[in-house]
Amino acid sequence: MPIIVEMLNHATSQDRQDLQKIYHDAPDWLFAPLSNDAQLIEDCLQDGSLIAGRFNDRLLGAARLQRHPDVWHLSHLCVRKITRRRGVAERLVCEAQKMAAQSGATLRLLAPAGHLEAQALAAKLKLPLDVLTV
Repeated sequence: MPIIVEMLNHATSQDRQDLQKIYHDAPDWLFAPLSNDAQLIEDCLQDGSLIAGRFNDRLLGAARLQRHPDVWHLSHLCVRKITRRRGVAERLVCEAQKMAAQSGATLRLLAPAGHLEAQALAAKLKLPLDVLTV
């Protein structure tokens, strides 16, 4: 069964538990400019910017996808620790890229300056990386 990528507009209680598990092991820098995982999850759900990867009805990864007319920014990308290195992040990015292209926009990764993980992902997927100003 493939990973299904979706914009998460309505989160069930199980979805919220999964999101907490996804962001539980995330480094603190990932939440900038927000203060923690709970604030990130709530802000994304409120403004409809949460994109998630689902497998067997459970969320495995999530990110914030901010949509602007010409450029979409993907940030706060995280995959559950026990599921990492299985292509979930790449699938999320590829689907976000496809969605942006269908809307006539380009996708750019957004991360705080100097974070090697974000730079490596951007290089691997051949995506431009913008610096998040805090």
